[in-house]
Amino acid sequence: MLLTRRLSIALWALSVVCLAQSGKEASTPLPKNAEQAFKNIQALKGIPADQLIPAMQFISASLGVQCDFCHVEKAFDKDDKEPKKTARKMIRMMSAINQENFKGEKEVTCYSCHRGANKPFAVPAIGDEPATATRESKPNSEANADKPPAPDAVLERYLHAVSTSASAPKFSTSLEKGIMTVGAAQFPVEVLTKGPEYRVTTVRFPGGDNITAYNTHVGWMTSPGRGTHEMSTAELDAARLDADPQFSVDPKRIFTKFEARPSEKIDGHPVYVLAGLREKYPPVELFFDQDSGLLLRMKRYIDTPLGLNPAQVDYGDYRDENGMKVPFRWTIARPGSSFTIQIEHMERNLSVDDAKFEEPALSKSEH
Repeated sequence: MLLTRRLSIALWALSVVCLAQSGKEASTPLPKNAEQAFKNIQALKGIPADQLIPAMQFISASLGVQCDFCHVEKAFDKDDKEPKKTARKMIRMMSAINQENFKGEKEVTCYSCHRGANKPFAVPAIGDEPATATRESKPNSEANADKPPAPDAVLERYLHAVSTSASAPKFSTSLEKGIMTVGAAQFPVEVLTKGPEYRVTTVRFPGGDNITAYNTHVGWMTSPGRGTHEMSTAELDAARLDADPQFSVDPKRIFTKFEARPSEKIDGHPVYVLAGLREKYPPVELFFDQDSGLLLRMKRYIDTPLGLNPAQVDYGDYRDENGMKVPFRWTIARPGSSFTIQIEHMERNLSVDDAKFEEPALSKSEH
């Protein structure tokens, strides 16, 4: 039972389960608003259709529940369950609080009261509060004692750290094979990459392959029995950011500006923290080891109508690959779930047909 739940969480982390169950053809472009794309939308009318599922994921993470807590399985439009009716009232209440008190900013969210429990906290806890931070922070006085170096200096040191040879070749393709660990369970995984804009990750679960992929135009996720889901703009951006920095793309080509944040520690290692800024996206935090200059962690967010969905990627086991330092291990953590990919074998500069990065057409069974 525990293994089944962990597998369910892992699949949720790699793909958007609810959309595949909503009865909508996943390959059809979503109309402008949620109520035009989905049935029986009431509290979230007017939001872009591709923001509805991230909003549901935010509720799921905030309350520590799965989709079937509020929804009827394979009939998401039905109102048979009382928690769904309550959720609508809470969404309206939360929106009113923010509109009346915080100029419409999402200062109060589902998580403000629920903190990962399906019932909100009404009485102060005795003893230790549930852990809410995902990083080790210094006290303010210590964090601000030393002024961090300028962002350009941190980035220059990072690029120098990953390039161990001045004549290192630029990798055009990569095939990585290893193991994905979810709790105590392990599954084979393959990651095929071509430049920074083409990537296919295949996890071989007992019931079939789970695939997360993107190319220059579109991203998609396929899981056994649930068909293919085309990524929204925010999901595609997140997939690209989650990819390990194996090609050492200059971060300046991704972000328009960087801001230095107070220094912190990760597992006892002092790190410099930079916030990468881009128009229309929340900041992305990058954590660089002060000793080696390597990237140890990235923390990014998907903005939803209800709040920010966080995800954290920790990089490790850096190895020298033909003059470039490459992380052979990365752990992706989201609220309530995490998994680790450990690469065991890597091949570079292969001849790869672009057809391997084309989005699959839906079969009749998936319509």
